[in-house]
Amino acid sequence: MSWKIRASVRTRRQPSCNGIFCRIVCLPRCIIGGFSRAIMGRRNQFQPPAGPQLQHQQLLHPAAVPEDQAFLACLEHKYGTRHPFFYCCSFMQALKIAEDDHKLMFMYLHSPEHPFTPSFCSTTLSSEPVVQFLDANFISWGAIADRGEGLQMAATLQPATFPFCAVIAPAAGNSIAVLQQMEGPIDPAELVEILQRTIEEQGSAFGTSARGREEENSSARNNEEEMMRARAKEEEKLRADRRLREEQDAAYFAALRRDQEKEELRKARTQKPLEVCNQTNYEKLRQMHPEKQPSKSRQNSSAQGKDTQILIRFPSGVSREQSFSSTDKILSIYRYIDSLGLPGIGNYRLISSFPKRVYSVDQMGMTLKDAGLYPRASLFVELL
Repeated sequence: MSWKIRASVRTRRQPSCNGIFCRIVCLPRCIIGGFSRAIMGRRNQFQPPAGPQLQHQQLLHPAAVPEDQAFLACLEHKYGTRHPFFYCCSFMQALKIAEDDHKLMFMYLHSPEHPFTPSFCSTTLSSEPVVQFLDANFISWGAIADRGEGLQMAATLQPATFPFCAVIAPAAGNSIAVLQQMEGPIDPAELVEILQRTIEEQGSAFGTSARGREEENSSARNNEEEMMRARAKEEEKLRADRRLREEQDAAYFAALRRDQEKEELRKARTQKPLEVCNQTNYEKLRQMHPEKQPSKSRQNSSAQGKDTQILIRFPSGVSREQSFSSTDKILSIYRYIDSLGLPGIGNYRLISSFPKRVYSVDQMGMTLKDAGLYPRASLFVELL
């Protein structure tokens, strides 16, 4: 039997990763167009509709049969259904399936009118060893040599005679690597031997390369995901540290404000006001010179100015009621409480029961009327 490997003037030789030479062929643009479509199918997805109806359509209307089904319709109409499994899809789809499965592609260009075709199809292609070997080790794809993609591949690979078979592997860019090609009649044993030798010599290199690329891509994806997780973890740690600092700063400033408020309240209460001094001197003077006491009318006029009654409740349960003028300040109530000298009353603040309101350092300058304590009010002393 005769078979040969031809080199085209339009192709070039390029070493693979293991130093094995192969033929690199640039694919036509019309074939490359199908490569961008996502390929998720397998045998059940690319199985052509079988039966007499398809054969009948092929006989009556060859152009009515879809392009990817024309090859199988032509092959099975004349030679039956015993043949390797040919994927019923475009060339680029079959190449993508082969790459995903880490297998090589077996391509067969069918020339129905060539004199060598009948013996090849009925004897070699339908041989049980050939069928089993191809189905187990290759992704098989076929096309009619004078139609559609088959015509494009025939123009690209330029076979000298038919039947034409080739072992294909994906290459860089829009190219394929032709690892082996067989032209003319060939018997089943010789075909299996050539295919076996091709797998042993070059298939492992391309299979390993494809697996290596996939492992590299997987490793790169894993590294990228690990880096993303590390960055996310670091950002979360920074956010947690920032939140902790903000909470610590807020707690510090709140404590600082409380300390300042206590200090201001302490200073306001410990400063002996001028009015208290005058009142004390007046009481001493009144005791020493009772004849100089103010008249009743003057006392009445002074009492008439006290138009606000404040009931003060202490934590011990003691209550005191005192009259103030509506124009007196909240500070006057603090001074009155301090003047009582009750035990246990140190730092404190005043709180109204209803509605609840705190009268602290910031409110000491308010008048009783503005503070809502006129004409009567009840305050509670809350120790700090």
